[in-house]
Amino acid sequence: MKQPKICVAGSSNMDLVTSVKRMPLPAETIHGIDFHTFFGGKGANQAIMAAKLGGRVTMIAKVGNDGFGQQYLENYQKSGLVTDYVSVTDDAPTGIAAITVDAQGQNSIIVVSGANFAITPADIEKAIPAVREADAVLCQLEIPLDATIRFLEIAKDANVLTIFNSAPAQELPEKIYALSDYFCPNETEAALMAGFPVKTIEDAEKAGRLFIGRGAKSVIVTMGGLGSIFVSANKVFHVPAEKVKAVDTTGAGDAYIGSIAYFLASGASIETAMENATHVAALSVQKSGAQTSFPSYADCGFSV
Repeated sequence: MKQPKICVAGSSNMDLVTSVKRMPLPAETIHGIDFHTFFGGKGANQAIMAAKLGGRVTMIAKVGNDGFGQQYLENYQKSGLVTDYVSVTDDAPTGIAAITVDAQGQNSIIVVSGANFAITPADIEKAIPAVREADAVLCQLEIPLDATIRFLEIAKDANVLTIFNSAPAQELPEKIYALSDYFCPNETEAALMAGFPVKTIEDAEKAGRLFIGRGAKSVIVTMGGLGSIFVSANKVFHVPAEKVKAVDTTGAGDAYIGSIAYFLASGASIETAMENATHVAALSVQKSGAQTSFPSYADCGFSV
């Protein structure tokens, strides 16, 4: 299998995770149990997953001129990503997610997008060579929508395969569907964008057909423990989730999408890509963290 080239435009967040026995009441100060920092952000997670499988991954991102930004640049380089288009700004801090988790596993999250929302269409255009030479491109909704659309437009103009993970969900202009070879929400995002509950495989197929009606070439809806479903104009199939004992589901969706990008860019069929991505995600939930839980190609046991 050739080494695929993948270009990702997306977010870089530092996750600041505090563990507590219970959530504080308004105006209350309590003692925390533990604190950790983790590298996160959907764009970064998916890019690093594709790189761990063996892809040559170019990242388009922006971080602040601060300690977190320097750490993230080093993380990208250590992970083998091409960082020619990861820029540093003095105008905004590196994005963060402040996460508090109680003893029951419930969490509250505050995201400050920071430098992620300083990415402009002009930043995307600087990376045109990387987009044009890619076998597939991948993006999400944690950077400004106009930058995401420009990224997809450049790829489409160059006949590069486009994978759009529509997360977190928001109202989208119709043209973004038409720019998506693979439109990839999870069940919650699909429900918000479709306007009806997506709780079953049949619901997901109905949502997929709606998104195809809006212009998407094909749709993959991920559904956690129910697996994932593919919908196109002439094909529908369901890939069940693997039954494993989950330790931490953080980043499992990103592991799946990053794997989809890797295998499709490698020339695999959509059936093979989804089956392999399902296996990668199942391995990831058996370890703690997001990027720290992502398996390598060798870890997955795939035949060469």
